Amino acid sequence: MLSNRASLILTTAIAPALWGTTYLVTTELLPPQRPLLAAFIRALPAGLLLVALTRRLPQGIWWWRALVLGALNIGAFNALLFIGAYRLPGGVAATVGALQPLLVALLSTGLLGERLKLKTMLTAIAGVAGVSLLVLRADARLDAWGVVAALGGAVVMATGVVLSKRWTSPAPLLATTGWQLVAGGLLLLPVAWIVEGALPASFTFANLAGYTYLTIFGSAVAYALWFRGLRALSPTNVTFLGLLSPVVATTLGWLVADQRLTPLQLLGGLIVLAALITAQLKRKPAPELTPTAPIPVPVPEKV
Repeated sequence: MLSNRASLILTTAIAPALWGTTYLVTTELLPPQRPLLAAFIRALPAGLLLVALTRRLPQGIWWWRALVLGALNIGAFNALLFIGAYRLPGGVAATVGALQPLLVALLSTGLLGERLKLKTMLTAIAGVAGVSLLVLRADARLDAWGVVAALGGAVVMATGVVLSKRWTSPAPLLATTGWQLVAGGLLLLPVAWIVEGALPASFTFANLAGYTYLTIFGSAVAYALWFRGLRALSPTNVTFLGLLSPVVATTLGWLVADQRLTPLQLLGGLIVLAALITAQLKRKPAPELTPTAPIPVPVPEKV
């Protein structure tokens, strides 16, 4: 029987696994060249749905906290992510995004007072190396602004993850998740409008199916599980689970899109999984020594 911590890790891992399906859904079901529209549609409707279900609005300080977290975790992250994806090959963008565990570990030392461990740093570096072997191509081109955008996306997401741990909301989890999705979606709306223009005149059935999947599973379910994990686990451990996303995307490309996997890609996938497992292993505390009672020393009787 799984322990509570193991069950929590496995359920949290569902979130990046669902995000890994985004690449296939986007290419197969969504209209081309509209990534910011996809980010907006997956965020705002999902947030409104969760707010409607919980019927809970922010109170006091949580109005601006929800705005900040929504901007970092949803709005700014998705905007920078898609800019990087447009200007960089997918492998380069994914490799830069794999820096998040290391960034979260560094930010946690200052904002949460956690100790930076050598094991964490080495595991994070191994994760980046594994992702690069899994998705990076030898002929990948680099674009300066694309790298800046991808790195900026990793930084804002890492900051949002750490602040989500520092600012624990007294409201129910689904309500807090909904606030962030609404805030992020509202911030994405003008960006999507300016960059990509108005909504398409019509959507096909495949488009509607893709957007529905991303709204319900890619946002409402995935972010609820992600923030649930952040409430109970270390943010560094949770962020390592994000490395599952490129693994799932590559696996689906192999299974569905008939993409071939090279031996180096297989090695990279194994390194990523090893880094994930290593990051979740909890060091057992040293057994406490039970003090023994002193041995009585016989005292000679007086004659």
